Amino acid sequence: MHEVGIMQNTLDIALEYAKREGAAQIHRMTLRIGQLSGVEPEALAFAFDVVTRGTIAERAQLSIDSIPAVCYCPNCQREFQPSDWIYECPECHQFCTEIRQGRELELASLEVS
Repeated sequence: MHEVGIMQNTLDIALEYAKREGAAQIHRMTLRIGQLSGVEPEALAFAFDVVTRGTIAERAQLSIDSIPAVCYCPNCQREFQPSDWIYECPECHQFCTEIRQGRELELASLEVS
């Protein structure tokens, strides 16, 4: 389960930020996870509970914002959300390879005190 490693790295970033700010507690971490990132939000939430034990983030809340996939059709010059794993433009039915959104995996915000 690579989500544990991802969450540990994310927590390390959050702890470093909290330390720089002189914070004693992390209250909330918000992550943005793209539909195509390869990360399972449920597994990430479980990993969060595991890796935060014994840290200043132990009682923190984890919020996960899901980011949908968005593709671009160069033929129609429009963006669209694919209906499945085949990225076919709904207008011209051309297969599209340009993904403009949906691969995100980022720590979007952190609440500390």
